[in-house]
Amino acid sequence: MYAETAHSFECDGEWLTAIVTAPQQPARRGVLILVGGPQYRAGSHRQFVLLARTLAQQGIPSFRFDVRGMGDSTGAPRSFEATASDIQTAIGHFFAIQPGLAEVVLWGLCDAASAALLHAVKDTRVRSLVLLNPWVRSSQTAAQATLKHYYHSRLFDAGFWKKLIAGQFQPAAAMRSFARLAAAARRPADSTLPSRMLQGLQRFPGPVLVILSGRDLTAREFSDVCLRSSEWKNRIALRELAEANHTFARAEWRAQVAAWTAEWVKSC
Repeated sequence: MYAETAHSFECDGEWLTAIVTAPQQPARRGVLILVGGPQYRAGSHRQFVLLARTLAQQGIPSFRFDVRGMGDSTGAPRSFEATASDIQTAIGHFFAIQPGLAEVVLWGLCDAASAALLHAVKDTRVRSLVLLNPWVRSSQTAAQATLKHYYHSRLFDAGFWKKLIAGQFQPAAAMRSFARLAAAARRPADSTLPSRMLQGLQRFPGPVLVILSGRDLTAREFSDVCLRSSEWKNRIALRELAEANHTFARAEWRAQVAAWTAEWVKSC
């Protein structure tokens, strides 16, 4: 049994829209669901709605909201690196309206996961993090991940060979694309974001769960850039869904993520 209520709250002169999904009994720990990319509080395939309801059924309240410039919130759109005020204000509102709340888990997908990690150390009320397919992109690492994971997998793709045999494959265009990627992969890497995320990880005292999709270049890029380092591997708990895509499009993938999240929130 749970209730869902809509809320509007002010952040730096703009108005943000949120949905709280809460069980009947008060809880000490809740989940703040951060939205990244061109998404709003429902999430791709309604993942955030379903996650919130699954958590509430297990006694965990959640708060999902639109940052400034997205969904039903006012203001200009902004990058994930400019949402610190949104996150801070949302945490404060969550605590103000949810009885008994003492700490919160930040949950984010893609660049929202990166925003969560960058922000977590700034607020002592943040107990833990759940990061899905974190965004660490640069033009060089994106090109390297594409060459390493996408082109290799294409060699074993039946659809590729069918196109080749049928004469539908355009080798000249493919070679131009490959050459552009190869050139980008050789450029010096911009390590600013991965370095800042590692600093955030090192400074944050709480436990961190990372969930990666097996069929997602963003996840592969994160693995290639970050998980080579013992500073990352020794600091996080890692779960992987081998067949999942970036936004966990299938019901069984979303259900597994929700189950892992609930288990983590209860035990961390």
